[in-house]
Amino acid sequence: MTRPVVRFEIRGTDAPRLREFYQELFGWSIDAGSPMMGIMNIPAGIGGPEEGVGGHIRPAEAAGVSIFVQVLDVQETLAKAEAMGGKATMQPFDVPGGPTIAQCADPEGNLIGLVKQ
Repeated sequence: MTRPVVRFEIRGTDAPRLREFYQELFGWSIDAGSPMMGIMNIPAGIGGPEEGVGGHIRPAEAAGVSIFVQVLDVQETLAKAEAMGGKATMQPFDVPGGPTIAQCADPEGNLIGLVKQ
């Protein structure tokens, strides 16, 4: 039986800055975190796939894990991320038979895939 992805983690040296970045960029409601561990929880969004999140594995020059977030306007979201200290790392393109995607990095360099809704 295939097991669904049920959680993700975003790590960085300035977690409060990352909290502000993701709240502003995607409208996420992120709590202030536990005083002991500093873990700030992000609740599940509305409109995601009922069966859970899918994923893929691909060859790359460096190891890493990325998240993909559904957005209304990929180009607008890239521009907003850059204005907030992120960086566009892949301009929008249409996946053959699939959605329009792009990619940016948060202020700590974590990669974020953007998927047009």
